[in-house]
Amino acid sequence: MISMMNRNFPYKSSRIPITAKNMVATSQPLAVQAGLEMMKREGSAMDAALAAAVTLTVVEPTGCGLGSDAFAIVWDGSKLHGVNGSGRSPAAWSYEKFSHLKEMPKTGWDTVTVPGAVSVWVALSEKFGKMPFETLFRNAVNHAENGFPVSPKIAAHWKTAVESYREFPEFIKTFTINGRAPQPGEMFKCPRQAETLREIAATKGESFYKGELAKKIAECSANEGGLMSLEDFANHKPDWVDPISAKYRGYDLYEIPPNGQGLAALVALGILENYDLKSLSLDSADSIHLQIEAVKIGFEFAKRHLADPEFMIVNYGEFLKPEFLKEQSARIKLNRVLIPDGDIPHDKGTVYLAAADENGMMVSFIQSNYMGFGSGVVIPETGIAMQNRGCGFSLQEGHPNQIDGGKRPYHTIIPGFVMKGNKPVLSFGVMGGHMQPQGHLQMMTRIFDYGQNPQAASDAPRWYWQKDNLVAVEKGFPEDVLEDLAGRGHKIVTGYHEREFGGAQLIYRAEGSYIAGSDHRKDGLAAGF
Repeated sequence: MISMMNRNFPYKSSRIPITAKNMVATSQPLAVQAGLEMMKREGSAMDAALAAAVTLTVVEPTGCGLGSDAFAIVWDGSKLHGVNGSGRSPAAWSYEKFSHLKEMPKTGWDTVTVPGAVSVWVALSEKFGKMPFETLFRNAVNHAENGFPVSPKIAAHWKTAVESYREFPEFIKTFTINGRAPQPGEMFKCPRQAETLREIAATKGESFYKGELAKKIAECSANEGGLMSLEDFANHKPDWVDPISAKYRGYDLYEIPPNGQGLAALVALGILENYDLKSLSLDSADSIHLQIEAVKIGFEFAKRHLADPEFMIVNYGEFLKPEFLKEQSARIKLNRVLIPDGDIPHDKGTVYLAAADENGMMVSFIQSNYMGFGSGVVIPETGIAMQNRGCGFSLQEGHPNQIDGGKRPYHTIIPGFVMKGNKPVLSFGVMGGHMQPQGHLQMMTRIFDYGQNPQAASDAPRWYWQKDNLVAVEKGFPEDVLEDLAGRGHKIVTGYHEREFGGAQLIYRAEGSYIAGSDHRKDGLAAGF
């Protein structure tokens, strides 16, 4: 434990973009190392991505875990693939069960949907991996069993989480050291989690959905008053999907289709396609105003229509038609704000990673508990923390996203991918539920309008729209720009912690190599060879 060392960071540090033929970028260095090790052993970018993802469940449990959901977009060298690993609500849920509530619960079994991350690991490994499935778990098992030093920013999240989950004894038993969070640099181990990882690896996920682990989860649910059943787990499967896209400056941004909120990013970017943003100065009031207004409209349609696609009333393709997007762009006025019918979901428990190899495979992968460690529910003697994705449902009767049984909720996590024609260009994501569509838009405009490299785009100060006319901004924007925005009707809010502005990871394909950037707002890095 670092107890005598000064933990202050008095100087602003600017990271440099990393260039290599094989690359991994994510929010925790040990996970990056796990990924690179797979590629050095002649594994693919997919093996690297999965080894990093599994390791993140151990070394960054504040954002993801064995009870997470996951999504991915993969360029296999000739085709783009998408996978939606979000789970459905228990079949026994109903609208009537929740209709008396004013808002969806955030903790406990009534927030838990079937976790899909493990199923995504299996599906991606079977389709794209070169390494034996069990090999992908070696680093994660080692860190869980023998311990790892907790990184500083994750330690800060952990400390906050412990206070939030005090009433969950199994959480305190599993994820604290004598009732407290680990300090920065302190070793943390979770031997039960190591055992669970071994079982998942040995059974290729079968135990998690149909075997002993599934039985333990269903038993815990029954004992604690939940309605999650063994059948709910047995019926789960990830879905292979065709990513959806919007054109921007000659490029195509691809997202996973609903129930993920990538649609909000595509609508916003499609609206901006009707403006010459490049003619406006970088970080000028005009440029930022147009971006904020486009984001508002994107979230407006997401809030009104986005849901499990089996329950959507309007086909999401209607929102991506050029004539519709042009019509929406006309709603934006340069001299005043638009107040749409929409707001944003808040997500403080997500990890994103990107990987790419010299053979041309590129992976955009994201997995998440949703809020911190998720629901607070931890399955005894397993190290499995269950997500709380159920609170993404709506209590509005008749809404496409209305809470019900056997249904996927509105999902915040979205991996991004950019193509130009039939060539891959950029694998990227921006963590933080409220930031993700807004972050995708800001990365796209900075790179493809203003020519910034991935690290510069990540380092730049960010903004995010909250609701109505409220806009949070990071330090770094010129004061006269903020005054100008306020004059147009934006209520500018400052003073938020950097974690509120998400965490970006980006890998850009260049001639003969990749250029990567990793967010200084996280503990991680981009690295390659």
